[in-house]
Amino acid sequence: MPPDRPRHDTRLLAEPDFRDVDPRLLAIARTVRAAGGRALFVGGQVRDRLLGRSSTDVDMEVFGLGLEEVETVLGSYGRTRKVGRSFGVIRVDGLDADFSLPRRDNKTGRGHRGFSIDIAPDLDFTAAARRRDFRVNSMGFDPLTGEVLDPHDGRADLAAGRLRATDRAHFAEDPLRGLRAAQFAARFELEPDGELVALAARLDLGELAAERVYAELRKLLLLGVRPAIGFAFLRTTGLVRFFPEVEALIGVPQDPRWHPEGDVWNHTLMALDRAADLRRGDAGDEPLMFAVLCHDFGKPAATTEALRSPGHDREGVEPAQRFLRRLRAPGRLTEQVCALVRDHLAPARFVRDGAGPSAYRRLARRLDAAGADLELLARVATADHLGRTTRAAREGRFREGSTFLERARAALPGLAPAAPAVLGRHLIARGFEPGPQLGRLLAACRKVQDETGWSDPDSIIDRALGGTPEPPDP
Repeated sequence: MPPDRPRHDTRLLAEPDFRDVDPRLLAIARTVRAAGGRALFVGGQVRDRLLGRSSTDVDMEVFGLGLEEVETVLGSYGRTRKVGRSFGVIRVDGLDADFSLPRRDNKTGRGHRGFSIDIAPDLDFTAAARRRDFRVNSMGFDPLTGEVLDPHDGRADLAAGRLRATDRAHFAEDPLRGLRAAQFAARFELEPDGELVALAARLDLGELAAERVYAELRKLLLLGVRPAIGFAFLRTTGLVRFFPEVEALIGVPQDPRWHPEGDVWNHTLMALDRAADLRRGDAGDEPLMFAVLCHDFGKPAATTEALRSPGHDREGVEPAQRFLRRLRAPGRLTEQVCALVRDHLAPARFVRDGAGPSAYRRLARRLDAAGADLELLARVATADHLGRTTRAAREGRFREGSTFLERARAALPGLAPAAPAVLGRHLIARGFEPGPQLGRLLAACRKVQDETGWSDPDSIIDRALGGTPEPPDP
């Protein structure tokens, strides 16, 4: 396990701040009360607001009214529709909130799909909250009275940095909770207790649809303050076995001169934590985090007895692709990650070898074809180099990264490959017919353009056809 870093502050507000919620939700709560029921904010939003964080997921649970009564109340605020497993949730058009009734989940078969839902409007909050996964998620808030309902000590767990299952009997109802435990531990820097570790160890992630596993792993990587905590939990519980490419990193030795932190597993977890520091809240975060997770997938196969791993960058592409396809990750993400894995050594190597402008242009073109870019590659390489215990890493130094970007900008203003100078119409004007040959020649022209930096179509075409024209006038 990588060295500890300071825990984040978990001081809580005296009460959750819901002042920014849609006023219509408060109106609904009042209408529910007038009808003899009680509407509460529940789940993660109470946790987040106690931490002083905004929360986009709004869930209200309605007690004391039957399904038809709740639909009638909600229908006065817009068109309603039922969603979720066996219509367990009601939505109102124009309102960004989920409404539900207290219910009991009865497992009727294998997997998360093997459930029946029994709506129980007379269930009290203590019993209803017992079916939630973790105590920190089992709190409720009455927006009309300001009361925090906390029958399972979620606030105390949050303040203590502790993660516990709300109810051991209910926890195993959904195997995804093993991954959710990893995600919440990483996201809020919580310490799972021994019972939770034991409960999670008995779960079978193989029962889950791949899409659900990918979605939860994505949250761990994108929301985790310290993703390493989540992956350490997966190892402790044995759940890492459901991710064989990740598990294979455990125990793979590295040269202590470059990796004094230990094996590839330790290095990867440290690199993930450093990558989390490099997230920007944009579309690049997901390929960044998955690429750092996968960047050394080639080392188990490539590492020699001399503790060298030649070609592990290229060797890692296939297991990264296999890992993401098993998760049914989006195809574009798979392309981005595989391109970043393949070239994650390039920033340091280009600087060390004194690569010229043409090398930067070719690399930019290759990354662009996969939906990545030089700046994103530099972030992956930075996480890789800082995710160690070398002196430079401890001091936060990766000089090659900044030099790489400086030279890249000199070769490619804007860090983007130049638009192709030669188009199909230029070749057709030279007498070439549309077809496969035209496509191959266009690719050859792009290669010439990247090697030379030229922008004159005729000069590029002549070189691509085998001529040796003089460079065009500037």
